[in-house]
Amino acid sequence: MRNSPLTRTLGGTAVAFGLVVAAAPLAAADPAPQDLVAAPAQLDALQRDLGLDSAAAARLLTQEAQARSVENDLRSELGDAFGGSVFDAATGALTVSVTDESAAHAVRAAGATPRVVTYGESVLDGVVADLNSSTPGGGTGVTGWYVDTAGDSVVITVREGETADAERLVEQAGVDSGAVRVEESSEQPRTYADIVGGDPYSINGTGRCSIGFAVEGGFATAGHCGDEGTPVESEDGSGTGSVSGSVFPGSDMGYVEAASGWTPTATVNDYDGGTVTVAGSEEAAEGASICRSGSTTGWHCGTVESKNQTVVYPEGQVTGLTRTDVCAEPGDSGGSWLSGDQAQGVTSGGSGNCTSGGTTYFQPLNPILEEWNLTLVTG
Repeated sequence: MRNSPLTRTLGGTAVAFGLVVAAAPLAAADPAPQDLVAAPAQLDALQRDLGLDSAAAARLLTQEAQARSVENDLRSELGDAFGGSVFDAATGALTVSVTDESAAHAVRAAGATPRVVTYGESVLDGVVADLNSSTPGGGTGVTGWYVDTAGDSVVITVREGETADAERLVEQAGVDSGAVRVEESSEQPRTYADIVGGDPYSINGTGRCSIGFAVEGGFATAGHCGDEGTPVESEDGSGTGSVSGSVFPGSDMGYVEAASGWTPTATVNDYDGGTVTVAGSEEAAEGASICRSGSTTGWHCGTVESKNQTVVYPEGQVTGLTRTDVCAEPGDSGGSWLSGDQAQGVTSGGSGNCTSGGTTYFQPLNPILEEWNLTLVTG
């Protein structure tokens, strides 16, 4: 995947930020909690894909666990003044945006760096919602849009030379042009369902996807992996079930109800002969490391680039995804995403591959659990 250097701010206005002094990393208990360093394959993948040594990978997991906790506490405490957060993997620091300068003290008291912004997460999510309601027409060069917390803006991505399509979309949606910027990209997002039978579960004998996370009675996966009522089975045919819930496009949520042969466990295949235990589904911050498990390409790790991404797939528009720089390939759809021991979501689609690299989007898990009142199996 190659991004064009072109970046434009619509409407002739841009938000200017002062220099932000990097805060010291969030205070960390030493040594790292055992449950965060007990999966060697996960640490190996972090080292391979993020260029870390073993100590740095273990330290990163600890810092990110603390950052998730701080973010959740501040989100609750600050209410409408909370403007989003970004984790810096290089320093271990968490920057929290606030829309009210008086809220900065609470951020500092929690050990994070405050940044006063013009728009903030709530307003930018509103811009995304307005764009979602103004779906681009057929043949448009727009490939998606997402909230860029660090830039306090919504980024609309377009194919090279198609910036005018984004400008028309902004005008059609009636959103504040100062809150939007357009980026040209060679990305061509697609979903990752593979139209061949295979591991780890087949879709009515005609396609293959990957299990996401076990829930009581079955597992969560991607919605595009099968319509409601579609029969599915494990690779060896011993586990059977059917798609009990599916939303795609719009979202990319799927729920398979196990009939026989499948026993839900609180584990994810690390594709190195072992498993990672899932402890919960606490959401990671933008900038945090994240790892993916899929039946085609195994374990791969990278970084959370942004949240609330809308993607325009050939099959239709999908909203509320999370954007990453992790690679994936056909057949990885539906697979697990973890930050430390916390379940994050299931693979939706993307562009590129695991040879040249790419961008991959995942459907956050918690909305899937809420959609069908599912209970994540944890250990």
